[in-house]
Amino acid sequence: MAVIALGVLVSGSGTNLQAILDAIDAGKLDAKVAVVVSNVAGAGALERATSRGIPTRVIDHRGFADRAAFDAALVAELRAYGSQYVVLAGFMRILTKTLLDAFPARVVNVHPALLPAFPGVDAQEQALRYGVRIAGCSVHFVDAGTDTGPIIAQAAVPVLETDDTASLRSRILEKEHELLPRVLQWLAEGRVTVEAREGARPLVRIAGVACASLGTT
Repeated sequence: MAVIALGVLVSGSGTNLQAILDAIDAGKLDAKVAVVVSNVAGAGALERATSRGIPTRVIDHRGFADRAAFDAALVAELRAYGSQYVVLAGFMRILTKTLLDAFPARVVNVHPALLPAFPGVDAQEQALRYGVRIAGCSVHFVDAGTDTGPIIAQAAVPVLETDDTASLRSRILEKEHELLPRVLQWLAEGRVTVEAREGARPLVRIAGVACASLGTT
């Protein structure tokens, strides 16, 4: 099976990057991480990549006149390393058409909520404030909106009476680490298609998968 090349964008510690690398090592993901790019010079994810001999680049968004110019610099680096898919693994920047058009239906994000509920920042805190009983995470294709792209798969976790933001975040993150590599493997296998629907969010279909979700634990 062909191995897909991933360009991973990061801003933080890189636990989802680590989950991708662990899945590759375990033979569960037919992919290679071609390059890791961060907008934060001290991001822990860069150390994870460097320790594995993976090329890293730092592109500080503050050095650009606007978001489109920053995204153009990202595109140049991603293409330079042959990235086929772009994975947002804790990347804290909103993307523009400049990058999205360069990788159409090939930019994937993991978000710590069951979209369309609680898009944007602090999704776990939003869930607690709202009083939901079930939270979780979603892996989706990225579009021009904020967490509005086609949903590929989701995983649910119960919200416990004892939960605070930190504990809920931790349990959701465990599910992210399972779900993101699984979705990337579906992409590597060419099993994912997107079906446009008039007046509704596009529908993602995964060949051979009846229900693209992980149950609550």
